[in-house]
Amino acid sequence: MSKNTFSRRSALIAGAGAIASLTTPNLALGATGVDPVRRNLSGWRKQDWRDHFDTLGIGAIIADTGSRALHYWNGDASDYRVYPTSIPMSEELTKRGYTEIVRKRVGPDWTPTQNMLKRDPELKYMPPGPGNPLGTHAMYLSWPAYLIHGTHDTRKIGRRSSSGCIGLYNEKIEELFAITPVGTQVLIL
Repeated sequence: MSKNTFSRRSALIAGAGAIASLTTPNLALGATGVDPVRRNLSGWRKQDWRDHFDTLGIGAIIADTGSRALHYWNGDASDYRVYPTSIPMSEELTKRGYTEIVRKRVGPDWTPTQNMLKRDPELKYMPPGPGNPLGTHAMYLSWPAYLIHGTHDTRKIGRRSSSGCIGLYNEKIEELFAITPVGTQVLIL
């Protein structure tokens, strides 16, 4: 009888340990000093525009590459929105700092940059349409070849998948495009 009790206790203890390891997988990583990257919506970090801008001006956008989220505020802070994003494939492709929206376009066409062609010489110009990597809408930043744009490939959102741009679902970029004036300040973290 004590053999059965011991087996049940062992099973309960082992089960509790397994559950704990599944529900807190980052505890072990924290001990190594490595900051684990969260890959889902629960990894979003709250942002406050006042931590990054002196004023809202006509509006502000923070693209947080760490949490893969874009935060938007209108000029009087009465409208705040958060969108899931794709981010650049690597740190080398990630440009950080302050910029602004300088141009907007519905149905953008796409031309690969020289760096993109070095990585993949088969890339070609693409007119607006379903295969275009810029999706349905694009907002161009003051940095050449950096944009906030849509994507037809919804698998890219929440992942490292771009060549430097910030990507949103087409429905979300259309919404953001409609409320974001040219001149909106942008910070990419």
